[in-house]
Amino acid sequence: MIRIGVVALQGDFREHLNMLALLGWQGIAVKEPGQLEGLDGLILPGGESTTQCLLLEASDMRVPIGAEIHAGLPVLGTCAGLIMLARAVVGGRSDQWSFEALDVAVMRNGFGRQVRSFEADLAVQGLDERMRAVFIRAPAITEVGEKVTTLASVGYRFADGSTRDVPAVVAEGSIVATSFHPEISKDPRLHELAFRR
Repeated sequence: MIRIGVVALQGDFREHLNMLALLGWQGIAVKEPGQLEGLDGLILPGGESTTQCLLLEASDMRVPIGAEIHAGLPVLGTCAGLIMLARAVVGGRSDQWSFEALDVAVMRNGFGRQVRSFEADLAVQGLDERMRAVFIRAPAITEVGEKVTTLASVGYRFADGSTRDVPAVVAEGSIVATSFHPEISKDPRLHELAFRR
């Protein structure tokens, strides 16, 4: 059976565990370094990225998770998870860090505050039909490196009145990341895509 760990220190890790159950996979709530052993993949969930960074350090998981990611363990990062994977974070606190494993730059709350949360139907490369995506205080990808593939984009009208397409699902090597929350839908296809590419 496929065993996927979900970092379970803060955020919507329970929803990810539910999605894994829909696929018939074993979800492991990861709260300490020893639970990283024997996993087929890892999920960095949505939530509050600064808080998650602090909790990862307090639980001694920053270094072992970083080692697993850079060694090629398949990873899905959603919303805050995207921020934690990014090469560069715009708008973060001075003490905020990331694993720097995905060659993108992201802006925290790049789509605006809570009141500007929205939903969109996305055409995701690798999926036969569109999927509904929920963006909640979502980070916006502002730069994409040469080795990063954009699997889906979303058209968005920003507060300054400009409208443009913004990457919403990206992949590089064994990493897939989204600026939205696929875990709060009833559609597990993106989770399956992330770990069966």
